Amino acid sequence: MLPLARFTVLDLTRVRSGPTAVRQLADWGANVIKIEAPEEIDTGKGLGGDTHGPDYQNVHRNKRSITLNLKSPDGLAVFKRMVAQADVVVENYRPDVKQRLGIDYEALAAINPRIVLASISGFGQDGPYAKRPGFDQIAQGMGGLMSVTGLPGQGPVRAGIPVADLTAGLYTAIGILVALLEREQTGKGRWVHTSLLEAMVAMMDFQATRWTMKGEVPKQAGNDHPTTIPTGLFRTSDGVINIAGGGGEMWRRIVAVLGIEQEAADPDLATDALRSRNRAKTNAVLQAKLETDTAANWVEKFNVAGVPCGPVYSMDQVFADAQVQHLGLAWPVQHPQLGEITLVRPPMQLEGVEPPRRPTPERGEHTSSVLREFGFAPEEIDSLRAKKAI
Repeated sequence: MLPLARFTVLDLTRVRSGPTAVRQLADWGANVIKIEAPEEIDTGKGLGGDTHGPDYQNVHRNKRSITLNLKSPDGLAVFKRMVAQADVVVENYRPDVKQRLGIDYEALAAINPRIVLASISGFGQDGPYAKRPGFDQIAQGMGGLMSVTGLPGQGPVRAGIPVADLTAGLYTAIGILVALLEREQTGKGRWVHTSLLEAMVAMMDFQATRWTMKGEVPKQAGNDHPTTIPTGLFRTSDGVINIAGGGGEMWRRIVAVLGIEQEAADPDLATDALRSRNRAKTNAVLQAKLETDTAANWVEKFNVAGVPCGPVYSMDQVFADAQVQHLGLAWPVQHPQLGEITLVRPPMQLEGVEPPRRPTPERGEHTSSVLREFGFAPEEIDSLRAKKAI
């Protein structure tokens, strides 16, 4: 049995942050039921545009799908009947939508005191911005990420992935698991909630505490690490590499690999503090030597010496890398319509556990079978379908 197989999750989420949270549970065997509006009510394609496209297929895998009209009294009654038997409900509506539908935590806990409700919003469940629409790039800007991303003086730059969405999903999944663990002791569920803004500020981590503890406002450092020198991107004779070499011991190893003992004797480079103060000169000394050999040769030499160093890949090169291939991060999944597709496997490994590889379901593909599992008789299902409640 898979680790989370005993938990039933009702998934009301859309777009990315919520589905990312639910995927963490689905990938380890939770019985995830994706609840979508019937197509005649909601014609939107949702995340990534094409439901058969890479984005949608990767984020909604390992779920089953039913259609349910929550705006219909009959559809809402079906949902509440399912809540009575479920463990977790996950939603990422605007905060007021739960109350409008009557599926806020108090309402759900009255049906099932053991239920865990997980909510993701743009800015929090209350406060002056609670009703604002949330979007990843807005949170990147307001959470400080864009102010430290990019080259010095370039102006704010968004990250190349939806960091706020993804981390809000991950934090929510952690919160769900914490609530389920606590429930084993108390017998009661919890309301777990976070937001894109909270997740983004939390992800700023040491950059945030540079301000909260020392009053420092972090700036853009480009490809250089903001506090650890020399750590950054360097040109070689045929490309670029990353070197991470902070600290006195790493500096000595770098000097030995490059054979720059004479240059390193410069008093301006004598200590970590001086190298930090003279970052441009430090990097220039390394750069002059690095341009005399290839990226592959330097990567090999530095790693043999115990200095963290690696190439900078495009996405095709990532999946061609020997270690990435060894780890099996490209994850074949058999799709009934698309044939074999390749997704990205869960990044953590539980020894002896193979995550399921079920493709993303079609909208409403499992409506009848799931409702039967929840005790709905065939004639009830037919009646609900006739009423357009499912």
